Amino acid sequence: MGFRSFLEQLDKAGELRRITRQVSTEYELAGIINALGEKPVLFENVKESRVPVVAGLVSSKELISRSLSIRKEQLLHKLSSALRNPSPPRIVDKGECQEVVERTVDLTRLPIMRYTEKDGGKYIASAVSIVKDAELGRNMSFHRLMLFGPDKLLARIVEDRGTDTALNRAEGELDIAICIGNSTAVLLAAATSLPKGIDELGMANALEDTPLVKCKTLDLEVPKECEIVLEGRITKEKASEGPFLDLTGTLDKVRQQPVIEIKCVTHRERPFYQTILAGRNEHKFLMGMPKEPTIFNEVDKVCRCKDVYITPGGCSWLHAVIQIKKQNAEDGRRAIVAAFEGHKSLKHCVIVDGDIDIYDPHDVEWAVATRFQADKNAFIFPKQPGSSLDPSGDLAEGRKATTCKMGIDATIPFGKTDKGFTKEKYREVEIERFT
Repeated sequence: MGFRSFLEQLDKAGELRRITRQVSTEYELAGIINALGEKPVLFENVKESRVPVVAGLVSSKELISRSLSIRKEQLLHKLSSALRNPSPPRIVDKGECQEVVERTVDLTRLPIMRYTEKDGGKYIASAVSIVKDAELGRNMSFHRLMLFGPDKLLARIVEDRGTDTALNRAEGELDIAICIGNSTAVLLAAATSLPKGIDELGMANALEDTPLVKCKTLDLEVPKECEIVLEGRITKEKASEGPFLDLTGTLDKVRQQPVIEIKCVTHRERPFYQTILAGRNEHKFLMGMPKEPTIFNEVDKVCRCKDVYITPGGCSWLHAVIQIKKQNAEDGRRAIVAAFEGHKSLKHCVIVDGDIDIYDPHDVEWAVATRFQADKNAFIFPKQPGSSLDPSGDLAEGRKATTCKMGIDATIPFGKTDKGFTKEKYREVEIERFT
């Protein structure tokens, strides 16, 4: 369901916390969201802006599933299906996001937040950005955006990704639409790395109906039901962006990043501003969870994949546990190779059997302890493309990060059927009969 519909559902169910006292965008908003454990919250009275702030809508798999009108157990397969079968969204004439059109831009009127005392400035952390590649077509992704003036932002644009590729092809300048207050389907699709030339908005539309509307000043389309749209252009000018919290919860460094000039702002008549906390649950679910179906799809090509979990201990980005049904001696190794193909930034993965609970780190560690031999079942891949989020990797400026990757095959050795590899169970009893 859309952003507004889900917000109303949570409110009616008594699950939306309303904060009526005045709160500042300077640290206070972020502190309260964190103190509430990122539960759904609406700030009605923001000191620096007339626009109310919403947070916590995608802070658990349960909330994400509900917003897509499915059960949590269906989530991986729903995402996997949308990845394989994107559906081109329809374009309509009018959109709620354009009820108000402002040609005079003043971004300081928005409740753009400063999250921690070490932030390089005020940041927009939850917006999705839409550009159009001259060869590959439309691309939607996340960029953290630092306020740089009343009509300017600085964007952290990761090298060799969709926006960077389109920007290089456009010789340094590129139109961009920045959307704030989006449906969960749009957020998940924007966070998913699809093959080049595949439209992320097609994935969003496969998750749920996501009609688009043309921008007022750009040849770009945006989700018609989003709350706020900033229409602008990435320029050739660069300035210092950062520091800001990364997915790992550590500070990212300062870089020279492109300046975006905003020429027009459109929004609903009474918009909501959506935010997330960098390095916390919403950030992790949005970034890590969409990698579970990409890993699942690749592993399922080479063996029978049952489940995938991007683990929070691995920053919801660098580590995964993959559950398979082992049918051949080489299935563990094949699953490892496929997992790294399914998530290019993955650093370590563990392959387990169907009897292991991949959501229980103790159970996974038990499998490593009892079913794994390092000289036989560890697969090491040095000098691989890695993640800029990993401070231990080679992060030379201007180049793609490199790292050493490792996969652990913690499945039962093929053909072994003795009881030494499985846990014995106690008889189940009706405890009420004895107490």
